[in-house]
Amino acid sequence: MSPLEIPKQSPLYHSLHKDRYARQRRIREIEQETGRTLIVYVANASHPGGLINRDDILPFGDLLTGKQDIDLDLLLQSPGGDIDKAEKIVYMCRKQARSFRVIIPESAKSAATLIALAADSIVMGYTSELGPIDPQIVVTTPDGRTISRPAQSFLDGLEEIKKQVEREGGLSPAYYPLLQQLDPALIDFCHKAIARAKNFAEKWLKQYMCAGDDPRAARIASELADIKKYLSHGAVIDVEEARRLGLIVEYLEPENPLWKALWQLYCDYELELRAKRLVKIFESAEISLTLS
Repeated sequence: MSPLEIPKQSPLYHSLHKDRYARQRRIREIEQETGRTLIVYVANASHPGGLINRDDILPFGDLLTGKQDIDLDLLLQSPGGDIDKAEKIVYMCRKQARSFRVIIPESAKSAATLIALAADSIVMGYTSELGPIDPQIVVTTPDGRTISRPAQSFLDGLEEIKKQVEREGGLSPAYYPLLQQLDPALIDFCHKAIARAKNFAEKWLKQYMCAGDDPRAARIASELADIKKYLSHGAVIDVEEARRLGLIVEYLEPENPLWKALWQLYCDYELELRAKRLVKIFESAEISLTLS
């Protein structure tokens, strides 16, 4: 008769946190299947605090503590956010890992796509999507609303106004509200934000996924930043499009046991976020941290 498996926690404490322990048990099962270390970063896309930001750095530090020279998998679910903090996360993962994969159960958009571009490969399924990396600029409208718009759109809008003035010899009053937002500092910021996103993508692609093929890295970065190609910042880049771009993608079929385990784990996180109204969950086989 095999010995009973008794949790090391007290009965009440274990019962209160049984969902977390079940997820961590699944993480260990996935690690046994892949032979790699798995860490998880899942964000609530419907919460304004769900964007990648400086609050993510400390939890990532905990997840990576004591994990040197590992084969690292990052399960990533995020709407994007701060490019600089996304790159800090990349540096942290790359510092600890000899190989680095990003697993996308459902979506990794914008700055989260940039994190994926810094991996050796990207694991995707039929539900997975990346997104364009064109930076978004937050501005306040004349009526006091806060809106987010592509940086390139501000520059294109200004260029269109210039062309109309040249054609008609004057400026239409309809453009006055737009021009109130287009101060020189904002225009300069738009140019730099676009260059920053492209440089991020190209730099890491050259080092890893496109190592030895700099032209391919440059082309991928340019395409992903092109709002004329992807007319919406939320455009879906699925596994076929990702491969067409030239990214290294490991596709898991829906019936693949590993994909089923990853998808079940992701579903567990989504339900936890919704039930407890959490902003983010950071988890590994040993550590569990939440932001609310």
